[in-house]
Amino acid sequence: MKNNNLFAALRAAFPDNLDEIAVETDNGLFYSWRDLERATAMLANLLKSLQLPAGSRVAVQVDKSVEAMLLYLATLRAGYVFLPLNTAYQSGEMAYFIANAEPAVVVCSRKNFGWVSKIAFGAGIWNVFTLDDDRTGSLLDRAAQCSDQHEIVHRQSDDLAAILYTSGTTGRSKGAMLSHGNMLSNAQVLKDYWGWRAGDVLIHALPIFHVHGLFVALHGALINGSKMIWLGKFDPQLVLQKLPEATVFMGVPTLYVRLLAEPGLNREACSNMRLFVAGSAPLLLETFNAWQERTGHTILERYGMSETAMLTSNPYEGERRGGTVGFALPGVSVRIHGDAGRALSAGEIGGIEVKGPNVFQGYWRMPEKTKEEFSADGFFKTGDVGKIDDRGYISIVGRSKDLIISGGYNVYPAEIEACVNDMQGVAESALVGVPHPDFGEVGVAVVVARPGSVVNPDQILAVLKSQLANFKIPKKCFVVEELPRNTMGKVQKNLLREQYGALFV
Repeated sequence: MKNNNLFAALRAAFPDNLDEIAVETDNGLFYSWRDLERATAMLANLLKSLQLPAGSRVAVQVDKSVEAMLLYLATLRAGYVFLPLNTAYQSGEMAYFIANAEPAVVVCSRKNFGWVSKIAFGAGIWNVFTLDDDRTGSLLDRAAQCSDQHEIVHRQSDDLAAILYTSGTTGRSKGAMLSHGNMLSNAQVLKDYWGWRAGDVLIHALPIFHVHGLFVALHGALINGSKMIWLGKFDPQLVLQKLPEATVFMGVPTLYVRLLAEPGLNREACSNMRLFVAGSAPLLLETFNAWQERTGHTILERYGMSETAMLTSNPYEGERRGGTVGFALPGVSVRIHGDAGRALSAGEIGGIEVKGPNVFQGYWRMPEKTKEEFSADGFFKTGDVGKIDDRGYISIVGRSKDLIISGGYNVYPAEIEACVNDMQGVAESALVGVPHPDFGEVGVAVVVARPGSVVNPDQILAVLKSQLANFKIPKKCFVVEELPRNTMGKVQKNLLREQYGALFV
């Protein structure tokens, strides 16, 4: 019987010569493919020795390191369920995740062991280990005593492999359940769609508690047997230094903006590069164009989320259109639906829905919420609002929860933000809806000026009035030093709504 464990597929892609370098770190360490094989076997044997119940969750909140990546792979290898947690989470959030997921194992950094272990022990979880980014911790001490031989545990395609908690910008975080088949299908599709080839080298500069770094980047390199240049944290100067040794880079838009601020970014620095991929947050058209001009490369923007992994992408071969997220990936169906499930025509704005082997199994222990988020014919309602043009390119207009209904009219923030971002002296902007006694809801624009520029809020509103229908014009405009963002670079509009929510009440 075929083993559909995701790790089995990744392991099968290792090169024949296991002594080749698999990972090179930013502090001068080198890991061979044999090191990856042996280390994952030892960690898997450690998990096996704990005699955990089938389907046990392994919750991990540690700083980025190769060993943390090996723990993820070992969890798959041993047939358990990986639960990555953002390193920014504090005690209240961790208490919720541990109570909700009921992991059998918790791994944290040593500096957090005191309070994390207290939460875990209080929940009846006694397997608490430490792991730091300097290759120390009780997890590695224990694993060192284990055999480096391990037979990969058999898993079916629909067996649970990971639970990713959503960012929780509205209500409590939900645990998206991803199977071995969900992630393997996505990795295989992207390997072909993005033209991965022999000799590719990936610069891995993303966090590994999120889809982008843990699944898209990591699985992409591993299923191609490609070397990774592993950066513990994003450093634009170090990335520039390493570009001549690499062929693939993946980043959130903020990373591209920071690289564009480096004088050394030019065509020569990128001459060995094959592909730059952006995602996790909208890429401004200005960044897209500036990157093309400076480097001669066109960024490939794609679209994914915790519940679906990647669902669309601009083409590798063919026109990559700025301001769009490309086409539905092979084997994935994407549609735009209006009110009451009405299918929309090209160019019409509505809810983005998706169906395919990449789509998650549902939310952990939330059957009613899961049912609510799927259509009767099995499409997942992403919560994003967008449109498909007559050529099939998909554009995201915003989140459905960000939609502003002002005086009965729909206002899509992305449309207003695009106008503001085009104005002289503006670096970026965000539009949020806040309560209003007459209109029910109105827009408030929050704007960041370019360095050295002065932006007048009244002037911004005046320009908008000359360009847009009156119901779309924000009632207030504020200029701030920066927009609040989460660790993946997404603007936290929920915080802006809280900040300005009482303006008109």
